[in-house]
Amino acid sequence: MDSVVYDRFDLFRFMREMWAGLTQALVITRREIIDTLRDWRLVMPIVILVTVFPFLANFAAVRGLDFVNQYGAALIVERLFPFLMLVVGFFPSSFSLVIALETFVGEKERRSLEPLLSTPLTDVQIYIGKLLAATIPPVLGSYLGMGVYILLLGFSVSWWPPVELLVISFVLATSEALVMVTAAIIVSSQSTSVRAANLLASFIIVPMAFLLQGEASLLLFANYAALWWIALFLLVVNVLLIRLGLRLFDREHVLGRDIDTILKKMWLTFWHAFLPVGGIRGLYFREIPQLLRNFKLELLFTVGVVIVGALCVGTWASENFTLPAELLGFTDRLDVETIQNAAAQSGLLPSFSPWAIFVHNVRSLVGAALLGLFSMGVLALLILMLPIAIIVYITQQVALSGFDPWLFITAFVLPHGILELPAAMIATAQAMRMGDIILRPPESGGGVPGIIREFGHFVKLFLVLVLPLLLAAAWIEAEITPQVAVYFFSR
Repeated sequence: MDSVVYDRFDLFRFMREMWAGLTQALVITRREIIDTLRDWRLVMPIVILVTVFPFLANFAAVRGLDFVNQYGAALIVERLFPFLMLVVGFFPSSFSLVIALETFVGEKERRSLEPLLSTPLTDVQIYIGKLLAATIPPVLGSYLGMGVYILLLGFSVSWWPPVELLVISFVLATSEALVMVTAAIIVSSQSTSVRAANLLASFIIVPMAFLLQGEASLLLFANYAALWWIALFLLVVNVLLIRLGLRLFDREHVLGRDIDTILKKMWLTFWHAFLPVGGIRGLYFREIPQLLRNFKLELLFTVGVVIVGALCVGTWASENFTLPAELLGFTDRLDVETIQNAAAQSGLLPSFSPWAIFVHNVRSLVGAALLGLFSMGVLALLILMLPIAIIVYITQQVALSGFDPWLFITAFVLPHGILELPAAMIATAQAMRMGDIILRPPESGGGVPGIIREFGHFVKLFLVLVLPLLLAAAWIEAEITPQVAVYFFSR
């Protein structure tokens, strides 16, 4: 009985301490919001976007609906209404970058940060207070703009969004603003000039703009389930960024020149990671094996997630989208020229040649690596998962048509896949490591120095290991694989 009372006492004391800490953080939040509202340079753009842009979006929606009604295609424009609602909510929240970048680096330049850091407030209270202050005004502006747009559209064309669409739109607007704010505060806390912070802010706004385009395509097909998954992904990213920001924020070093020093030495860090130190023999027998051992966990995770995810996606697609039987009855007309023409007509390649295949694979892996850098490796995994899921889908369709699926894989995939798939796995695993290394503190090899170092490792691996494997795989895919397929399936 005494232990139960003691546990309850500890719980109540913990809750009181948490509330007291939050109350102190809200003091900073209130101070920062008041300062923001006093600065007309920050307030006026948000006010203009909230008051003017909904009317412009409503004008475009009404005129577009009147135009397409002449041709009976009103559904197309009506599917664009939710996208305009997201855009109306995105623009005010994008100004959260400006406010968040000013939270630390702006006060550094104005010499007003030292008194705040000398207060008895903890680092967590200061960080959370500034995080809330940079988030609340833009998010409220997004809510207001979306509300005005919905009312205008409802009264002008009698279109009201479904409840699920309304909820997911507000959730996405909030989560996107939170991600931009948490990332911008990390940049602001580690910068010493607004100019340097603004340069690094492009790494935040660019992926969010691409994400908005992806959400537009999902809204066009009314795929609300995928939007909920995106919101969940943004929530996870936001938690990781808050965790990283709390670990990086230190009042003793916040006035230093961390990022500026790193930017000056970035080329030195890159070249130190990129250049081989033991010649060709040392490169292939010591450095490359050591690099593979360094990200063996990422490699195992990549292999597991990509294969399991591809199997699930390919199986689901095979069960829901069955190919016509006549499309799979190819054995009676199979020859090398037919395979080459079919591959060229697929639209994925300009021609079925070793060089075209090689360029396509290199472009895909490099693009996946860049997207992985902005998404902590997640998009790199998804991009690699897509072609493997297509192979799983086609293999299962071949099996449903009465052919041996293992023979199909052996003939059409294995000859070049035995080189191409390991190369893609290695590049994706290194890209994933390059994307998630920022979650580690600098003293543990993470942060911006870790990204630069891992980028050097990625370039080294790509040039000396991945590119030769892809080149050999492209030649085999164009010259050998069709011969093997004809040998097994034309008898």
